[in-house]
Amino acid sequence: MSFSFQLLKKPLLALALRLAANSPSWGQAVQTDQKPNVDFTRYKTYNLVEETARHDSASSDLGANVFELKRAVAHEMEARGYRRAARPDLLVNIGISSKEMVQTRETNYLNDGAPYYIGQRSYHWQAQNVPIGQYREGTATIDVVDAARQEQIWQGTTTRVLSRKPDKAAHQIDKGVAEAFAKFPGQAR
Repeated sequence: MSFSFQLLKKPLLALALRLAANSPSWGQAVQTDQKPNVDFTRYKTYNLVEETARHDSASSDLGANVFELKRAVAHEMEARGYRRAARPDLLVNIGISSKEMVQTRETNYLNDGAPYYIGQRSYHWQAQNVPIGQYREGTATIDVVDAARQEQIWQGTTTRVLSRKPDKAAHQIDKGVAEAFAKFPGQAR
């Protein structure tokens, strides 16, 4: 009985695509941390800490992203009932970084073909990562600080693949910040 690998290729490809479609989006991560036993209901106001701009090659294109991040954080704080104030109960400090990444794929004999002839000369096939594209990954960190005590009470970090198109990048920042704030324990009363 002979078995044809070709018959198995299409169902395996369909299964892989179905699993990829049901898995979380590629290049996204959200992490939060909070100080225990903090009563978030006692806070009513917030303000963003003014950043000191760093000018280096890694952050030169981040100006628009910083603006979008501030806007998204302000939206999320106000959606939870906090008001912006000059002398706030909470200070919100943001940080943002981005880096260029290289997307690769691993070669394998199923996709790239095994050698047709292996003679006496010790030919071998070796898997390797092949670059297929570049993308930009952005990480935003949001620190919420008790202004009176100067003590961090919550931190959210979100990492996403960022589009080079400003309107798409703004949407990605909004989505990442919203995912981080979905785990924010506070609500002003």
